[in-house]
Amino acid sequence: MSIRNIVKYPDPILKERAVEVTRFNDRLGKLLDDMAETMYDAHGVGLAAPQVGIGKRVIVVDVGEELIEMVNPEIVEKSGEQIEPPEGCLSIPGLLGYVKRANVIRVKGQDRNGNAVEIEAEGFLARAFQHEIDHLNGVLFIDIAEKVFRPEEEENR
Repeated sequence: MSIRNIVKYPDPILKERAVEVTRFNDRLGKLLDDMAETMYDAHGVGLAAPQVGIGKRVIVVDVGEELIEMVNPEIVEKSGEQIEPPEGCLSIPGLLGYVKRANVIRVKGQDRNGNAVEIEAEGFLARAFQHEIDHLNGVLFIDIAEKVFRPEEEENR
């Protein structure tokens, strides 16, 4: 495993739609391992492959419960609404934003071996999944936030 460089905004790969993974092999496994190590090293809770310069539909998420890897994820059901807490992004350091997200989602995809996976997530885990899947579609939180700010600006209010 190795730590990869995190791509920063305005790198154009962050605005591109990632392509579906069709080969489930050792390279994919290495990518997933590297992404997890990179996310943990950066103290993040999620990371999408475009954030490490790879335009593939691959994400890793860990909100403090367990590492979840998902290949070709898609949200198939949404309900409820949440706007807090504000979110940040490893590719856009120094900014936070309030983004309206579903509170409960169901995500379908595949694991590193190509097996079907389905996860129901709520609260912070649902927010993290939606944020990372947005990355796969070329959408950044700053594109859809109701308010974007620097943390120190909010503290001074």
